[in-house]
Amino acid sequence: MTEYGRGPGSEPWHPEDPLYGDGGWDGQQAHQGHQPAYGGQPQHHHYPQQQQPQQPGYGDWGNGQAQQYNQHQYGQQQYPQQPYDPQQYQQQYVPQVPQVPQGPGQGQQGYHEGYQEGGWDGTGTHAHVPYAADPGDPYGQQPAAYGAEQPDLYGTPDAYPPPEPPARRVTESTPEPEVEAEQKPDWDPGPDQGEHAFFAGGDADDDEDDDDPDGRGGRRGRGGKDVKAGKGKKKSRNGCACLVVVLVFVGGVGGVGYFGYNFYQNRYGAPPDYSGNGTSQTVSVQVPEGSGGAAIGRLLKDAGVVKSVDAFVSAATNNPNGDKIQAGAYILKKGMSAKAAVEMMLDGDSQANVLVKPGQRNVEVYKAIDAKLALSAGTTKKIADKDWKTLGLPKWANDNSDIKDPLEGFLFPGTYPAAKGMKPEAVLKGMVTNAAKKYATYDLEDKAKALKLESPLQLVTVASLVQAEGKTVDDYRKMAEVVYNRLDRANPQTYGFLQFDSTYNYLKGESNINISESEINSNKDPYNTYTNKGLPPGPIGNPGEVALKATLNPTDDGWYYFVATDGVSNTEFARTHEEFEKLRDKFNESTGN
Repeated sequence: MTEYGRGPGSEPWHPEDPLYGDGGWDGQQAHQGHQPAYGGQPQHHHYPQQQQPQQPGYGDWGNGQAQQYNQHQYGQQQYPQQPYDPQQYQQQYVPQVPQVPQGPGQGQQGYHEGYQEGGWDGTGTHAHVPYAADPGDPYGQQPAAYGAEQPDLYGTPDAYPPPEPPARRVTESTPEPEVEAEQKPDWDPGPDQGEHAFFAGGDADDDEDDDDPDGRGGRRGRGGKDVKAGKGKKKSRNGCACLVVVLVFVGGVGGVGYFGYNFYQNRYGAPPDYSGNGTSQTVSVQVPEGSGGAAIGRLLKDAGVVKSVDAFVSAATNNPNGDKIQAGAYILKKGMSAKAAVEMMLDGDSQANVLVKPGQRNVEVYKAIDAKLALSAGTTKKIADKDWKTLGLPKWANDNSDIKDPLEGFLFPGTYPAAKGMKPEAVLKGMVTNAAKKYATYDLEDKAKALKLESPLQLVTVASLVQAEGKTVDDYRKMAEVVYNRLDRANPQTYGFLQFDSTYNYLKGESNINISESEINSNKDPYNTYTNKGLPPGPIGNPGEVALKATLNPTDDGWYYFVATDGVSNTEFARTHEEFEKLRDKFNESTGN
């Protein structure tokens, strides 16, 4: 050790050396209490240069005091590596290579390992150019004299925050970089101040500038622009914001009022409705079967007849016969009050429908369609004879050539739209489609086999006979049993002859109960069940659903005969021919025959 504490060497490190007192930046943090003794082994540094043997004199300072300097100056903090720009480095720090006398055996090292070739090795990767001591840096200043105690700046307020490496220090000779245009100035409160931009938009600043125009010398904001220059624009923006708030408030009040009015109207007010009996313009509305008041109201509203569904439902509810509106087509006026629409639909004159009654023959239905569609007589029948295959008949319909009308029995009873302008085939197709749907629900094919019939068509034919001969609901099941018993050709009563007047009347196109035996027995038409055993070739009318259900569920009481003893509606049944003779005498007495 020498008196300067540098270790053995030819000459001490002179205090005027610009690097004196600065232990360098080695990118490492020393741990207090584990420093090597003077003259110990050198610290391990990751430098690309070839390391030379440690020489006495300066090596101890490079290990011990540099670590102490790092420990005191930077504590436990680590700094990320900064990109190195040799050209910028040389401009900021003028290289000054100190002339240090070399002692014997020192060679060319003479410097701390962190100052390879005189440069700053803050990251352990670059060491090219030495830097000059910074006069404004307290850590790089020279001590007052050799051996004098240097000032301890680590315990003063100047030591916080920790000093930066030389490459990152800002001195008086290094100007602070200008604020970029994208950066906010220090006076801008920014979004992190906890205030909404609407309330912190700059009105206070504008007022302050108005009161003291020269107080702050025209503060400059982003990009060096004067805040006052944009003062008018900020106030305009705030005015627009106020206008938006007012509009939103007014719109909110209006919206609340609108929905409140609608709520009151829907809950307590009368539904929208037209007044009067409507305009001169008429429209046809078709009401499907099973439609309720709301469904009918929607149809009328869509057609422009009534103004709202609720108005129609209310009017139908308040009308004593409102629930009697039937399915079908109606000729109504546009713009009618709901009350007038209900009354018009209950009036038969407004109904543009064709009503098919249970047991009604096709020829009568054809005439009704011609009348409703304002067509010449016979138009619908011609179309039925021509286009019957395209109207949707089941595959088991019209199974023989003796059938007079393939559509007979397939114009199912009900109400069908038939307004002027419609085509006859459209009306007929609706009827046939409905019949096919109804028959499908009863599974006629399996029921025909169970009742010993040849086809579903025969089952429909039986139902048409039951419908034509029966007078009351109680008659239908007994009448069905009469048919099935008489079809049995082995029975000792009729031997397979039905002998129904209804089949002969169908053949003749009439309804006559007073038919002479000579007339009947002389006619050999397949539909004459007096001269032909079994069923007629096809149905003789359109059976209704009640007769159809009775046909599928006949009685089992042994009935073979029946007679309308009053000639109208009172039908009586008999099991034997003797009982039948008594009933026939009763009929002759009541009718005067």
